[in-house]
Amino acid sequence: MGAAALAERLVLHKERTSEGFFADTHHCCLGSDGPLPYSASRGKKSMNRQALDELKQQIPLLDYLQAHDWRLARPLHDSRWMGLCPLHRDHQPSFLLDPTKNLFYCYGCGVGGDVIRFAQLYHQVTFPQALALLQQWRGWGSWGQDVVEFYRMQLHRHGVAVEYLAQRGIHSPEVIEHMRMGYAPGGCLRTWQLQMQRPLSALSRAGLITAKGHDAYSRRVTFPLEGNLYGRSISALAPPHLFLPGSKGGLYGWEQVRHCPEVILVEGLFDYAVLWQAGFHHVTCALGIHLNGRQFRQLCDRARMIYLAFDADTNGSGPRAAQSLSGRLREQGLNVRTVRLPEGHDPNSFFVQGGDARQFQTLLEEARP
Repeated sequence: MGAAALAERLVLHKERTSEGFFADTHHCCLGSDGPLPYSASRGKKSMNRQALDELKQQIPLLDYLQAHDWRLARPLHDSRWMGLCPLHRDHQPSFLLDPTKNLFYCYGCGVGGDVIRFAQLYHQVTFPQALALLQQWRGWGSWGQDVVEFYRMQLHRHGVAVEYLAQRGIHSPEVIEHMRMGYAPGGCLRTWQLQMQRPLSALSRAGLITAKGHDAYSRRVTFPLEGNLYGRSISALAPPHLFLPGSKGGLYGWEQVRHCPEVILVEGLFDYAVLWQAGFHHVTCALGIHLNGRQFRQLCDRARMIYLAFDADTNGSGPRAAQSLSGRLREQGLNVRTVRLPEGHDPNSFFVQGGDARQFQTLLEEARP
């Protein structure tokens, strides 16, 4: 399907509790009850107790947990809940949440605290890094979807973006809708925000506006992530990949595949796109060859077969990463198979250069440990 035809279709398609624990729980980094500042490392600006309390009030722990795949298992009295612990492999609910106090405690791990402490443990980062992640997550959640929708509206208005998608083998409006793809032409997000009478400071803090006031995303196909935004440059003159500051989140599209007995793991979003388009809806994406802690835990949350369809790079980086990850996953008791793509190819280029669903299915069937 040509770019013009795709553009036309896009337009047309449109009971264990501990009151004493929670009463006394106080994050060790928060200092005394007075407004003493938190002294940041490396000379960074300190954050006082009041600012920390405001941040925690703006991010309910329950909302943050649920955004990171946590599920309520059973209610307790006084509006408390138990669930599986997201910090370790848990088979029986041991994670206690008190939404009214915004505190948690895990009887399995023996750890507890507030949303800042949870972010530290979950993302395995320092206290200042956890603060940065939470601030970014808070800001994106308030207006991020508006930015995503704005970029989505730009996609069918710019033939160069539609043509680029066609070159990458994307010809189905269904997959574009499914992935909520958009296009950032550059030079218009700032103007749009001013027209909406919104302050640019939030966009600047999020990384969408540069220090000079320009759109950070320019001539990029955009993909909304969980609390982030990925932009793929359509120009060879710019760095190909762009993310907002902060975590890339969990596995892409994980909610749609988490109950599948078999999962295909790929590196990039265009790999994901062509496979989903070809009917392989049990695919997920790591957004690179190095999985973060959350992504690894997601893969290991139950018994399943995992097909690693990493890039067959000529320098061997993809195959080496697949071999390393395969070993780690087997140590967790999972069945793993490595898909052997033709040398120099990734799933996207495999389909772009004539591969089809039947041929890729053969590669899955021929995959070996």
